[in-house]
Order: sequence, then C-alpha cells, then structure tokens
Amino acid sequence: MSVYKAKVKDRCSGKKEERKNPRMDATLSHQQAKSVFMLVMKEPGAVEVEFRRLGTELVLRKFFAYRTPGPLFIPKSGWGSPDEEVPLPSWITEEDIKYYTTEFDKSGFTGGLNYYRALNKTWDLTSPWTGAEIKVPTKFIVGDLDLTYNTADAQNFINKGGFKKFVPLLDDVVIMKDVAHFINEEKPKEISAHIISFINKFN
Repeated sequence: MSVYKAKVKDRCSGKKEERKNPRMDATLSHQQAKSVFMLVMKEPGAVEVEFRRLGTELVLRKFFAYRTPGPLFIPKSGWGSPDEEVPLPSWITEEDIKYYTTEFDKSGFTGGLNYYRALNKTWDLTSPWTGAEIKVPTKFIVGDLDLTYNTADAQNFINKGGFKKFVPLLDDVVIMKDVAHFINEEKPKEISAHIISFINKFN
C-alpha cells in the first residue's frame, strides 16, 4: 500500500513532519544499528548471500511460518543456522515447499528483492499522482498478523479514516483474526467467499 501523504515520525528524534511520498530511509535508520530490514538493504547482493548460506528451502520455510505482527528483520549476525528446523504451518505441504524451492533455485530472490530496494525510486516516479483518489468500489482484506498491517501507522491509517479519504468508494474493511501475510493460502475458502459476496453486490 502506498500512503500518499502521511505524518512520518522519526523515532530517533521524536519529530514529526508532513511529507508527500514519504520515504523509508528515515523510518528505518534508527533500527540499523542492531539489525537490517531484510527487504530494503542498501547493499545489493548481501541478502542473497545470506539466503545462499541458509539454503532456499529454509528461507522459504521461514517466510511461510512468519507470524510475528511487525516488520521482518534479519540480525546483522545472520538469520539463524542452516541446520535450523522450521515446521510448516498447516495450510502448506511439504510438496508445496519442494516445488517452490525448485523454482526459486532457478530464479533466485533478486528480482523480488529489487522491488523493495527500488521503493524510494517508485515513490519519486509516482509523485505526480500524490493525493490521487482511487475511485472504484473496494473491499480490503488483511490478516491481523500480517507484517504490513503491523508496520508504522498502518492500522490507524486503515481503521481511522485515512484509508477512506484516499479510497472514497471503500465498501468494507475485513481484518481476519489469527491470519498472517499469505492470506489467500491460509484461508482460501473465506477469501473466495468474501470476493464472491462483494462481486454479487453489483449483479
């Protein structure tokens, strides 16, 4: 989600400032002394080296099992041991993991990571649309354990009117309890039911 105009608080200084297209640099800088935000590392290739050390399958297991309500961090000392055992959640099978591992062994993680590394550039390129409204009927669904829902002021923005300001035709916000980031895989029947009921409103 892009927040077009937001109050960004630098937790180091305690100061607030109005920004258009807020950038992530200031928000993250105070954290970097003890850990590095995995997806926005400024050294291209560093995360990939760590992933190779751990092995593709273990990295994927860590992603799918992640249920901590907050940003995903890798300590500078590393993201654990290659011998670590990470049980899979009930909604994904060993067969699924083997397939994903085979595919990511072919492609690597760089393409996906580069999307996040380029976020500041993305905000720069989309600045002409700062403040633009999304004027289509919308239903928003998120899990209460999703790391993005628990980042910065996302919950206040979604639940206290900020989201509605930029999406005036917002019909409903659904916060699914005890559900994390991979919401369509974790609760496929419920997600399908929400989508179908929303579409049926326009029949």
